[in-house]
Amino acid sequence: MPVVAILPIDESHGQALVNALGEDDLFAAQPVDLNETATGRWEIVVYFEQDLQPLEIAALAACARAVLGPQAPAFAVRNLPDRDWVKHSLAGLKPIRVGRFLIHGRHDRPRRRANDIAIEIEAGEAFGTGHHGSTAGCLAAIDDLAKRRAIRHALDLGTGSAVLAIAIAHIMHAHVLASDIDPVATRVAAANARLNGMARAITTLTAAGLAKREFAEHGRFDLIVANILAGPLIRLAAPIRRHLAPGGTVILSGLLPSQRARVVAAYRGQGLRLVRDYPRDSWLTLVFERKPLRTAGTPARRPPALHAADQRSRAPRRRAR
Repeated sequence: MPVVAILPIDESHGQALVNALGEDDLFAAQPVDLNETATGRWEIVVYFEQDLQPLEIAALAACARAVLGPQAPAFAVRNLPDRDWVKHSLAGLKPIRVGRFLIHGRHDRPRRRANDIAIEIEAGEAFGTGHHGSTAGCLAAIDDLAKRRAIRHALDLGTGSAVLAIAIAHIMHAHVLASDIDPVATRVAAANARLNGMARAITTLTAAGLAKREFAEHGRFDLIVANILAGPLIRLAAPIRRHLAPGGTVILSGLLPSQRARVVAAYRGQGLRLVRDYPRDSWLTLVFERKPLRTAGTPARRPPALHAADQRSRAPRRRAR
């Protein structure tokens, strides 16, 4: 049965505890909410698909003590009815506009405008409707990138609902490989691609990381988007760099501002250059680029300046008349 671990907390400590949970490998894949329950009163909610094990309870307590001190209160663990809570919580969400994109549900089709790039995503089992700050940040980065360069081949790593893959396929007319560790997510992603007329442009794959041979078979990508979490993004820096084409772009999200330095250091260490960031709703999206290959005939560097004596020796001499 699904359970939640709940801890009342003030906002500043709540943000710090969200960071601590996100950096703990045991909780990196767990959904975490920081909610204001009343004016000035907040709580952290960590969602689990099944009953907590003693190791998880102890780890939650350790994270709380690291932020709140040795007298930190314990998380309260409660059972949830066995229902699709994601669908339930998203059912009332309104359409959202990000750049040229309109993300909407079936019931909001009449709100589409003539020039909208409309993407229909029903509330369902997978993350990614555009309402989350990290997803919206990625959509803004994709919209901006489409205005300045062409993308033919893209990877959406951790695709969830495939909203980002669909956005890339729509606006860039690119082929997208959309992968996710969760087979439920890849099933939902494929259904959403069909719903939005992008089935031929999007290939879905269930995979953890980038080790499966299918990634290599697709060749290097002009664009890689990964909206996951800071820990996995740091671990994937080297594989992402290997699968990125020269001159390619990487869009990373699922990050808190406090995690920026670590992620930037990991990707700069792979030779990628940070070109822009998109802060949105307490989340951060980062955009990196890889240097393009040097074209034939272009010098690797400018020739060194000549000393004055060398300049004189190479200057053309006048003939005596």
